[in-house]
Amino acid sequence: MSPETVAALFATCLLAGFAGAIAAYAAPATRSRLIAAAPPIAAAVAIAATAGSLYFSEHVGFVPCKLCWYQRIAMYPMAIILPLAVLLRDRLVMRYALALAGIGLAISAYHIQVQWFPERSNSCSFDDPCSAKWVEAFGVFTIPQMAAMAFTLIGLLSVAVIVDQSRRGKQPPTALS
Repeated sequence: MSPETVAALFATCLLAGFAGAIAAYAAPATRSRLIAAAPPIAAAVAIAATAGSLYFSEHVGFVPCKLCWYQRIAMYPMAIILPLAVLLRDRLVMRYALALAGIGLAISAYHIQVQWFPERSNSCSFDDPCSAKWVEAFGVFTIPQMAAMAFTLIGLLSVAVIVDQSRRGKQPPTALS
C-alpha cells in the first residue's frame, strides 16, 4: 500500500472512532457499553498509531523529525500499557494513559502549528524539517494531525472511564495504603 493509502485508512478509522465514541457516549443507553469498551479501543488506537509511525519511518523511509520523536515517546508506552491493562482488567491505567495522551496532544498541537507557520518556529532543522508534510490524507490530515486525533481519542476514552470510576466511588489506591 502507498503511504497516502495508509494515511487515508488511518484517518478514516480515527474519524469513525470519534463519531462512534461521541454517539455512544451521548446516548445514555449505549454509554455504559462505550465505557466498558474504552480500554480495548484505546489500546487499538495506540497500537495502530505506533504501527503507523513505524510503517512510515521503517518501511517507507520517512525520517521522523524531533517533534515526531517526542510524540512517539508519548504514544509508544501506551501501545504497551493499554493492552496490558486490558489483559489484566486494570482500568486504573487509564489515568496514566490520560497523562501521556495530554502530553502527546500538546506536542502534536505545537507540531501542527509548526507545519502551518514554519517561519514562526526554530525547532526545525534544514535536513530534517518539522514543517515537512510527508502525507496529507484526503488532502487535509498530516501525520501530526493524525497523531493529535489519536491522542485526543485516547484522552477522551480515558476521561470517560475515569469519570465512570469516580461516579461509582472507585478511587485508585494511594501509595500509602
